[in-house]
Amino acid sequence: MAESSYSGVRKASVLLLTLGSEKASKILKHMSDEDIERLTLELAKLEKVNDNEKKTVLSEFVTNFRAREFMASGGIEYARDMLEKAVGVEKALDILERLTTNLQVKPFDFLKKTDPMQLVNVLQNEHPQTIALILCYLLPKQAAQVIGSLPEGLKAEVVKRIAMLDKANPEVVREVERVLERKVSTFVTQDFAQVGGLDTVVEFMNSLDRTTEKEILDKLSETDPELAEEIRRHMFVFEDVVKLDDRSVQMVLREVDTKDLSRALKGSSEEIMLKITNNLSKRAGQLLKEEIEFMGPLRVVDVEEAQQKIVNVIRRLEESGEIFIARGGGEELIV
Repeated sequence: MAESSYSGVRKASVLLLTLGSEKASKILKHMSDEDIERLTLELAKLEKVNDNEKKTVLSEFVTNFRAREFMASGGIEYARDMLEKAVGVEKALDILERLTTNLQVKPFDFLKKTDPMQLVNVLQNEHPQTIALILCYLLPKQAAQVIGSLPEGLKAEVVKRIAMLDKANPEVVREVERVLERKVSTFVTQDFAQVGGLDTVVEFMNSLDRTTEKEILDKLSETDPELAEEIRRHMFVFEDVVKLDDRSVQMVLREVDTKDLSRALKGSSEEIMLKITNNLSKRAGQLLKEEIEFMGPLRVVDVEEAQQKIVNVIRRLEESGEIFIARGGGEELIV
């Protein structure tokens, strides 16, 4: 179908007319006041629009929209290949020429899906001026993550050079982009799903029966004691205290220093507070609440340290068989 020779404003007006008032109003919400005024004026001037013009405008819109999708998902070459198959070589070239004029691809656009930490690995050995130039083209959040992860001596220098940047030579930008793209393709793996890691191990271990868990950790302690201890520390967190039965909580409380308990409960949830106070005498529970209330602000690190002390007590009591932590896989009970 031949492409419409009407102006862009008329085409847009015909498209809105074809879509209907409900869909058109949703589109207008995302447009500037100036564009809305121009389209409204054009719509008011429209008299009769025949079906052929509607079909032509709609077909052109769909083709252009598909072209933009092709460019976004696979770049110019991919878009050209798809469009040539869809509308022919001549029409494809015409569409791409217009789109690339209006749709300027931002330099370093290929980095937008790159993990910031992977990007740091690529950039940290580059000259500060080069890093500054690249970061100027990233999204602010992504650039901030990269800066925050750079070596200490490099952070301030890069920020300083970003502040001093004014204009960049397009040829220099293209050359830096070309070199970086090659390095990224070599060193950076994009869009890999996060799998494995300590959290995954902890999740698995918490689902094992106690016998299997102990067997694995004992064996791991022989080959990698640091990792074994790290897993142990993460297997039961302070918030899991609500999963303990009342008898176990009471045994833990007898082993815990009062100051550590009040620090650990600072800012904790109502559920945790109730679990603790319900296993104290009424008087002791009231005193604990008063101590927490009058304690004043605490550093997060101090709260976490106190919580870890309580977790260590829980783990020790479990190791000795004095308390029971419910786990998956069932437990062998001796009765």
